[in-house]
Amino acid sequence: GIQYYTAVKSSNRPLPPLESVKLLDQVRERIRYLHYSIRTEQVYVHWVCAFVRFHGLRHPREMGGPQVEAFLSWLAGERRVAVATHKQALSALLFLYQKVLGLDLPWMSELGHPRSRTRLPVVLTHHEVARLFAAIDVEHRLLAQLLYGTGMRITEAIGLRVKDVDFERRAVIVRQGKGGKDRVVMLPASLVSALREQVARSRLLWAQDRERGVAG
Repeated sequence: GIQYYTAVKSSNRPLPPLESVKLLDQVRERIRYLHYSIRTEQVYVHWVCAFVRFHGLRHPREMGGPQVEAFLSWLAGERRVAVATHKQALSALLFLYQKVLGLDLPWMSELGHPRSRTRLPVVLTHHEVARLFAAIDVEHRLLAQLLYGTGMRITEAIGLRVKDVDFERRAVIVRQGKGGKDRVVMLPASLVSALREQVARSRLLWAQDRERGVAG
């Protein structure tokens, strides 16, 4: 999952010098040292890259609060990004200045944090859900049904392994989920048959690959 600025700010332990030379490589190095998830790494690198490009490829050391505010204002005003996306960008830039560049500047605490608006959740009816699944191609339908029925995230469902599906207990073990934690989710009875068929197809492909000496 994405570690926001609160997690970054709470860690005060000294960090070792960076070995990488290029800025984005330094971001990756620091994230991996702090054991953040691969998804966090991808998001932070994306926003740092976007920030640098927005200001004409200037190095962040040459910039400060006004440039960060200008970038965030552009995201909110021109791009009209969601509040969660705005927070991701802010967290990435705070991480860049504090954990990568080693700068703890006064303007960091003055940056504006967007507020989420409270809205009633939109819930689909059973008929609408059925129509949605019917519109998804067969190859991806079971994946979508697993996401809906178990509450798994996309990356968790894609990384699901055969040994993590317990048909007898109708449970699915999600390994290395958000925060690096394992958890168990219930497997809907309506998906047992389709999932068994998928497992059988996977075993067949695996056996064929073994016969041909193909890895994977």
